[in-house]
Amino acid sequence: MTWTIVPAPVGGRAAVAAFRAYLADIVSRYHGRPATADEVDEAAAEAPGDTLAPPHGVFLLARDSEGRVVGCAGVRMLDVEIAELTRLWTAPGARGRGLGRALVAEAERAATALGASAVRLDTREDLTEARRLYARCGYAEIAPYHDGPYADRFFEKRLDGV
Repeated sequence: MTWTIVPAPVGGRAAVAAFRAYLADIVSRYHGRPATADEVDEAAAEAPGDTLAPPHGVFLLARDSEGRVVGCAGVRMLDVEIAELTRLWTAPGARGRGLGRALVAEAERAATALGASAVRLDTREDLTEARRLYARCGYAEIAPYHDGPYADRFFEKRLDGV
């Protein structure tokens, strides 16, 4: 399967729809049931995307060969050397086909272009597929780098050679 992964305006219609699909997925998993529209709205209000815009960030959209959005990822600089990978999501129909790995690789290239020498990310224990993906992509578990309430696993990868 082939995809096109390109930067997109974080406030654009396709980016907002992808972000809401991402939130619906992770909020549903967090609660163990389908997320309500109000819960997705609340989560969106807690995580504004303005840090995923140039010059200190980027929001990537993945589209399939028919132009449908099938994934996204965000990168933002935490400081002058460390970027954070966030909002990584693949549509259910695109899972298990290498899109997650392609999004991580493109996010790493974007982080390098922003000047990062390492990428960090957070996830949760229940997001087992994400944790496996990050390990396969060379991320190692690290101590927490923030105290947000929704993450309990933290990872980092040096970008020497990306």
